[in-house]
Amino acid sequence: MTAEWWRDAVIYQIYPRSFADSTGDGYGDIPGIISRIDYLAALGVDAIWLSPFYRSPMADAGYDVADYEEIDPLFGNLTDADRLIEAAHAAGLRVVVDLVPNHTSDEHRWFREAVAAGPGSPEREMYLFRDGRGTHGELPPNNWKSVFGGPGWTRLTAPDGTPEQWYLHLFDVKQPDLDWSTERVRAAFDGVLRFWLDRGVDGFRVDVAHGLVKAEGLPDDGDEQSLLDGQSGPMWDQDGVHDVYRRWRRVLDSYDGDRSLVAEAWVADPARLALYLRPDEMHTAFNFQFLDSPWDAASYREVITATMAADEAVGAPTTWVLSNHDVLRHVSRLGLREPGSSHEGLGAADEQPDNVVGLRRARAATLMMLALPGSAYLYQGEELGLPDHTTLPDDVRQDPAWFRSDFTKPGRDGCRVPMPWTADAPGLGFSPTGRTWLPQPDSYRDAAADRQVDVAGSTWSMYRDALALRRSLGLGRGEVEWIDAGASVVAFDNGPVRVLTNILGAPVDLPEGYRVLLSSHALPGRVLPTDATVWLTAE
Repeated sequence: MTAEWWRDAVIYQIYPRSFADSTGDGYGDIPGIISRIDYLAALGVDAIWLSPFYRSPMADAGYDVADYEEIDPLFGNLTDADRLIEAAHAAGLRVVVDLVPNHTSDEHRWFREAVAAGPGSPEREMYLFRDGRGTHGELPPNNWKSVFGGPGWTRLTAPDGTPEQWYLHLFDVKQPDLDWSTERVRAAFDGVLRFWLDRGVDGFRVDVAHGLVKAEGLPDDGDEQSLLDGQSGPMWDQDGVHDVYRRWRRVLDSYDGDRSLVAEAWVADPARLALYLRPDEMHTAFNFQFLDSPWDAASYREVITATMAADEAVGAPTTWVLSNHDVLRHVSRLGLREPGSSHEGLGAADEQPDNVVGLRRARAATLMMLALPGSAYLYQGEELGLPDHTTLPDDVRQDPAWFRSDFTKPGRDGCRVPMPWTADAPGLGFSPTGRTWLPQPDSYRDAAADRQVDVAGSTWSMYRDALALRRSLGLGRGEVEWIDAGASVVAFDNGPVRVLTNILGAPVDLPEGYRVLLSSHALPGRVLPTDATVWLTAE
């Protein structure tokens, strides 16, 4: 474990309820994760990131936190969490946990106390309570909408039935937004950070990192809100948020072991995103522009160049990502008629992606990404080439986006389906009873881990080989030097490796004097076919 490990680490995202179930209830849990640590170590990642495992009523799959210092019984207990941190460290893996600071659950003690204490109380300073507009306060304080659909404000009712103040929730009605302009909130989260740092975690992924601070006065917004859209209205990317992260950085820097922060900040302007990465703030931030690029060589060259330049200006690495728990998996995204045109979840009535074509492109995109300098995040199952479940029955959906959009947006359940471990086992080996909280598509059987681990040519083996080469050749600490190889080819040198990704172009000849290190698909002679990536080195 080297100093500033986060500069070039490859971090594997675990969605706990869908990774591995040890109890048979159909939900993944912490003991299940512990049982698969050897799998992760064999794959060759450097760290794991765990989506929320805190106590929660699960209105938004754990992103509605009721207690930041307790594990939800669905996943285990604090002793299990300690065992997981110990097991990961023993295997050489660092541990990053999710932090959800924009909002809590409405069942959190802080919110219950604020409601009970009434208007004007110190307890209400923790959240964004406001009087309504209109003659009798019957109108919400402003026109903000929830990104899940519907209004962004809900009015309380006093015990005697009298209408009361309104509270802001940019997400679900059960996720009231905290008021980060108050010291009470900032001090409370100092304690949360220290609680987990004291238990040995190596860092935090910060949920909705661009949303904590709202514009003074909470002015009306001129834009419609939508999830993961890189907007910069009065509730997003306000300059005051940087004071929060400077404070957090001081907390992390007071601990040994090079602890880190990674921002989930959907900020469209690379220069604005880079502000989160100044030397006294966050260490890294997801490059969502790269994730959202269409399958187009010119677009990738532009995004890679612009984002790396902005990050280098503040001395930060770029953090690459292609899939996560909020977006259509890149196998399915790149299998659309317009590949990469949308990251929104799909339902059975929507266009169905060609996942065979999508997997070919996804493997090529992955090898392009893993050859770039900086850090990278992998989402559980992408090493198996998993597609989204785009035909989930509507009656099993759980994402609040589905309900709050009046059943018009399928939401994110399709990328959260439980992992397939064993092709011929009930529930594909996810659970000892075969139970799964969401049904797995038929395509997951052939993609199961036991059919891919150490199998030549499998997607799992390609990931393993790429991670081993990336580490041995120092690609994460390298530099990009662009090569002109034609309009349809993303081509660059990084140290001793030449990388060519042919995107929708005619097959191209490989350059003379180079031998193949790794390719996303079998090469027909010395030719790079369409939708394929090759890593080369001089002979």
